[in-house]
Amino acid sequence: MTFTGRELRSTIKDGKLTLSLEQVEIDDPADDEIVVRVEAAPINPSDLGLLLGPSDLATLEMRPRSEAGLTFSIPEARLASVQGRLGQSMGVGNEGAGTVVAAGRDAASLEGKRVGMIGGAMYADYRRIKAAEVIPLPDGATAAEGAAMFVNPLTALGFVETARQGGHTGIIHTAAASNLGQMLQKICLNDGMTLINIVRSQEQMAVLREIGASHVLNSQDEDFTARLAEAVEETGATIAFDAIGGGTLGSDILRAMEQVQVRQMAEYNRYGSNILKQLYIYGALDPSPVVLDRLKFGFQWSASGWLLSPFLQKAGPEVVQRMRSRVVDELTTTFASQYSRVISLAEALEPEVLLAYERKATGEKFLIDPSKG
Repeated sequence: MTFTGRELRSTIKDGKLTLSLEQVEIDDPADDEIVVRVEAAPINPSDLGLLLGPSDLATLEMRPRSEAGLTFSIPEARLASVQGRLGQSMGVGNEGAGTVVAAGRDAASLEGKRVGMIGGAMYADYRRIKAAEVIPLPDGATAAEGAAMFVNPLTALGFVETARQGGHTGIIHTAAASNLGQMLQKICLNDGMTLINIVRSQEQMAVLREIGASHVLNSQDEDFTARLAEAVEETGATIAFDAIGGGTLGSDILRAMEQVQVRQMAEYNRYGSNILKQLYIYGALDPSPVVLDRLKFGFQWSASGWLLSPFLQKAGPEVVQRMRSRVVDELTTTFASQYSRVISLAEALEPEVLLAYERKATGEKFLIDPSKG
């Protein structure tokens, strides 16, 4: 049986990025595949990198009615970063959930079941996918509850795994009132890992306090750096996961860690403390350059990127299975996602809606429901 539906596509060609809804045909699944009717797919910050690439949002133009969609210009200086995708029409959406409407011979037991899935091209009416890339949802779970069961939950669990593997006993997290940040706080409370949350407003502080956070700091406060050092001394945090990326916040975090370690040294060392201070940058909410004032945090430090896929590959199948099982068990508690707005596939290409979800504002998370149109 062939299924026909829409798929949201992003294409870069001739210095322009075009978003469009394309009609596609989904052929019969292979023996190890299934076809899922997509019922919910979240818009994560990681999705926007493929959806909008390096385009200049100020150049947004509506395409002619006969070619419904949006077009953006890409500054020439940014084109080098997307050379590998020029001319390709690419499906968007890392994860989603829906009902299995067709299944290959080896996956027949999944037919009719609601599943969560990861693998790209989820902003669509239908998705053909390997059965191994989906997880059946618990009885009674909705598609909205299972749509975001991969990226944020596994990232939050991955942060704690990374910290433990490195011998760290305390974590610092920025943009901490996000859906991911709230999951991380719940995990740390359950697992006995200390956590320092950094946010940008009193409202965000209240969100985290409500779920039991002990250490919440507002980076906009005048005494932020002093309070950060106090929190580091209290928790012993020596690893940080930074969603902001640009600016000096990462440097401030490393400096606070070093200040605490130096105060605890028995004797002076001109190279600073010998305790490793680790900064991982996993987001780019601030696209400006990262500024590290390296002489302020000694020589035992490291700054690098953190990405979910490489972590999962390195962690191995046993760890990954343990993490996935925990997500299923705690789907509606620890790993529950809150959505501020549910939109249709067509609405995802409306200029005012796109500009709203592109802001990536804390507390605003969009969910696409293709059945809405």
